[in-house]
Amino acid sequence: MAERATVPRGRHAPPLEVRQSVQRTRLLEAAAAVFARAGYADASAEAIAREAGMSKATFYEHFDNKEECVLALFDQAASETLEAMAKAASAAGHDSRKRMEAGAKAFLEMLAEHPNETQTLLVEIIGAGDPGADRRDNVLATFAQAIDAENANAARKGSMRRFASPNDSYAIVGAVVELASRQLRRGVPADVRELEPLVERLIFGLAPVE
Repeated sequence: MAERATVPRGRHAPPLEVRQSVQRTRLLEAAAAVFARAGYADASAEAIAREAGMSKATFYEHFDNKEECVLALFDQAASETLEAMAKAASAAGHDSRKRMEAGAKAFLEMLAEHPNETQTLLVEIIGAGDPGADRRDNVLATFAQAIDAENANAARKGSMRRFASPNDSYAIVGAVVELASRQLRRGVPADVRELEPLVERLIFGLAPVE
């Protein structure tokens, strides 16, 4: 989800490993654009390479096929989103409500700022079959566990009620992902960040502040 990377050419060219890293970054950026525009099923290695301004041979130097590429893109998008949420929660201090609010806001900000990667993170990964479904399940579980941990900490402090069951945090994550996916597909609401009050109501409705 970074700015498009380029490297100098000729005698000022960086070492091979640096060039390869830049190539991989450009290919992932291109893949995000192609998956968002055409969908996973209709995307191809050739289209991704062309979008990146590279040869198909270069694509295959980095990925065996488009499935491996979409999984790598998903992993990157998920990792950067989780990192942004963790940083936002940490910056919010020790108040669990503020930490949850900050994490939710950071999540929606990442979706808004990186729509192509968001399409893969929330929708196109399903096209990658069982490996994609496993990746998606694991990431959603990570989101849910983070929410549950914040709730448990707040409940210990007496500032929030404990969730009624471990499934409550999964229900929140599932609802948020579906709302964000609908926004991608239908543009409702116009900006995904408009979902922030609803996301907060989902979290605090299941665990009211004392």
